Amino acid sequence: MKVLVLCDDRWHPARTPRAGLAPLAANGVEFDFVEDVSGWQPAQMDAYPVVLLTKSDNVSAADWSPWVTPEVEAAFAAFVRRGGGLLVVHSGTVCRDAPALRALIGGAFDQHPKQCPVTVEPRPGHALSAGAAAFTEVDEHYFMHLDAADADVFLTSVSEHGTQPAGWTRQEGAGRVCVLTPGHNVPVWLHPDFQTLLRNALVWCAQPAPAA
Repeated sequence: MKVLVLCDDRWHPARTPRAGLAPLAANGVEFDFVEDVSGWQPAQMDAYPVVLLTKSDNVSAADWSPWVTPEVEAAFAAFVRRGGGLLVVHSGTVCRDAPALRALIGGAFDQHPKQCPVTVEPRPGHALSAGAAAFTEVDEHYFMHLDAADADVFLTSVSEHGTQPAGWTRQEGAGRVCVLTPGHNVPVWLHPDFQTLLRNALVWCAQPAPAA
């Protein structure tokens, strides 16, 4: 499987997803990383069955200029509707001011308290949770706006601050969207159960959506 990874922003350096995806790369998943999107063209997504978005609206960690234009939002939506898979992890959900991308994802990041122990709880019996158990790591506990009525929540996150949806799926046209909100720190990505969730999500996203 080939996956395009869009990463690196002001608060989330590319080294985190690079380290977190390395075990999957060692087991047959091919990742192409784009960190600075100043020269990136959305049409490049069409060469991949899955795009992994773990990047907020900064060109790069060094360049905080926005990059999510209405044209970029439209390109993401078109990619998924034609049958592409979109996996959105952590900072990729920071899209409050990008209405079309927010609608595609099914929600958006609102805020997070200071880093703290966060327990990630997979929903028993759900295909995206298969093989994954609950685990606890220090993380940014993302509080989310979950907008989509069709969102299928398979993961929750719990801390001293409350409970939030932490993973959901939805269908858009012929394609699939999956969201995972944990992942600020490398130990979260490298946790065996999060590795299982990532692999499940990538495999699921790569499959065509069933006909409506």
